[in-house]
Amino acid sequence: MGIAERKEREKERRRQQIMLAAKRVFSAKSFNKSTMEDIAAEAELSPGTIYLYFKNKDELYASLTLRVLQYMLIRFEHVSMQRNLNSEDRIAALREAMVDIYEFDALVLVNMFRLQSSETLKNLSSELLSQIKDLSRKSLQTMANIFKEGIQSGNFADRHPMALADIALSLFSGVVLWEESKRTLNENKNYLRETLETAFHIFAKGIQRQDNLMSEKIAS
Repeated sequence: MGIAERKEREKERRRQQIMLAAKRVFSAKSFNKSTMEDIAAEAELSPGTIYLYFKNKDELYASLTLRVLQYMLIRFEHVSMQRNLNSEDRIAALREAMVDIYEFDALVLVNMFRLQSSETLKNLSSELLSQIKDLSRKSLQTMANIFKEGIQSGNFADRHPMALADIALSLFSGVVLWEESKRTLNENKNYLRETLETAFHIFAKGIQRQDNLMSEKIAS
């Protein structure tokens, strides 16, 4: 291993060390109450060292979201590869993927949704913002492809696939943020799965072709 490669590996190791420390601090104190000094202390580094890797707290937190966005893309791609599913099974697979994404890293996911609806994105470096946009775009496009195939197979009503993907992701983020706000008042309440099941059951009925719905009524 050359000197340059060794230095790059050490740089990445230090970067991961800072990100893990930041996650622990955010979990214990919340994002808003945490400081770069808190993170430096947790990582056992000087604040100056932290700023060599991340220019501010917003950029540090946004860097944590990349891992969740990568997992989101992987799960949506997995659902997209499942062919010949009827409309109900397709929506169920998509819903389960979203539950998996939440359970993969609930803390970062919740704050990622908050981040995307705030002014924080304007404080990020162009490179990091580009990575976030690219992963988000790919996830949304993959979800749109899931609906597109359902439309082409005759399971879903003929609506714009990207619009359906927007609605589905809005349902997901809305339920996650709402349920998280309820847990702030009572941490023992966690009805995310049940609420998502209800929301996507209604959503699935709404995008089914009308002749499919009529067939279900006749069969019942």
